[in-house]
Amino acid sequence: MKFGKLKEESVIAYQSGVGMWAFLLHRITGLALIFYLLMHIFVISRALNGAQTFDKLLAVLTSKPFILADLALLAAILFHGLNGIRIILFDTGVGIRQQKAIFWFMMAPAVIIWFVTAYITIPYLF
Repeated sequence: MKFGKLKEESVIAYQSGVGMWAFLLHRITGLALIFYLLMHIFVISRALNGAQTFDKLLAVLTSKPFILADLALLAAILFHGLNGIRIILFDTGVGIRQQKAIFWFMMAPAVIIWFVTAYITIPYLF
């Protein structure tokens, strides 16, 4: 066996369909949620330094950039959670032949919830 040479049939061709993007975004949102949880633990631990320190930090976290970050966090939570339910359905054998339709069916409530929340949040941004 010679190393460094790939045979044409050994190269995997990736299709850039809904499934691939769902897979990729599921991993990215999972990492983002882990990062958020670590930051959340850090912020809550600042309460141990006294009320003044915690209040200063909360003043920063209620600024416009962080409100926008909260909207991005909500999008990540909705996508990751609903896509996770979709994956569980597939793991149990439900809907395997309708993967694309089930993806969009699961994402519709996520989009609606996100837009309603963004609409409610707009007064806090302007």
